Amino acid sequence: MKDVQSTMKPPFRADHVGSLLRPKAISDARAAGKTGTELKEIEDREIPKIVAMQEETGIKAVTDGEARRAFWHYDFMDMLDGLDIEEDDGQGFVFSGVKTPGVFPALNGPLDFPADHPMLGHFRFLAEHTTHCPKISIPGPSAVHFRADASRIRHEPYKDTEVLLVDIAKTYKKAVQAFYDAGCRYLQLDDIFFAYLCDPKHRAEKAEAGLDPDWLIERYAWMMREAIKDRPEDMMIGMHMCRGNFRSTHAAEGAYDLAAEAIFSTGVDIFFMEYDSDRAGGLEPLRLLPKGKQRIMPGFITTKTPELEDIDALRRKFDEAAKYVDLDQLGIAPQCGFASTEHGNAVTEDDQKRKLELVVKTAEAIWGEA
Repeated sequence: MKDVQSTMKPPFRADHVGSLLRPKAISDARAAGKTGTELKEIEDREIPKIVAMQEETGIKAVTDGEARRAFWHYDFMDMLDGLDIEEDDGQGFVFSGVKTPGVFPALNGPLDFPADHPMLGHFRFLAEHTTHCPKISIPGPSAVHFRADASRIRHEPYKDTEVLLVDIAKTYKKAVQAFYDAGCRYLQLDDIFFAYLCDPKHRAEKAEAGLDPDWLIERYAWMMREAIKDRPEDMMIGMHMCRGNFRSTHAAEGAYDLAAEAIFSTGVDIFFMEYDSDRAGGLEPLRLLPKGKQRIMPGFITTKTPELEDIDALRRKFDEAAKYVDLDQLGIAPQCGFASTEHGNAVTEDDQKRKLELVVKTAEAIWGEA
């Protein structure tokens, strides 16, 4: 029989991407304009409840639900030296039928990861309030470049893309070590733009900007390798990929084929891969995962709608996946978070909990453990 401590070390058969619906108390506080200490007191009160909910479902890797953030990526990026999130009167990025708020990253100086980055404290708070494995998710290195429009790259050296990518990698390398020093042993980097660069529309946009999308895929993989290659042996790295998740909508589509080889070359331990719709293409790219200890978590369970998937149907999907990759190198997680932004998806807190419970039940049905 496994001891309790060993069962709380990743990788797990059942996991989730990280973001959760914001508790009403936090949403109301922000809507009322509360900030600083006043808002933090409310977040500190509500986050332990989020943690307890996850523990009740049987999930072993728990997060703070990204409850202190407005966006999955911009909050982290705004806390870096040299990068600022700027507001624009217009709308932001186009998803299927909706647009995000008009906020954009700007590179105004040399990039660096500050020793007092607030999310180090966010992780420590989480770790102090769980008996399970605390995990924090941050945007992957590609997010800094992919979302940085040329007009907002104002630090002169960064107008040379290669110089910028090198500094992004250095910044993330420092971040990985800083989270380890804060006690983090399970860090997830959301590098969704590998999937975006498999979409003809997004590939065309980058080509119009003078950037070869295939070159970007290779360089994004290089940044990830550089960022994590010197991590301590007892630190597990996850990477999430999806095609956008804003109010249950998406922003990209296309199979992983164009990026799969680069993705699996990064040295990441656990790959969270969206697979809840035809937008993700077939499972054939999974065959490129090297044999060994790396693990893929196919996102057959969606966070975009409340309907629960059928366990027998999920079993059949894993039977199909096992044609391309050993079943022992698979686990299960939802296709994305439940609230990549504070706006949340079109599901309720009860729906969210049932989805997480389904993840655990499916893992137990297939592997006999979560």
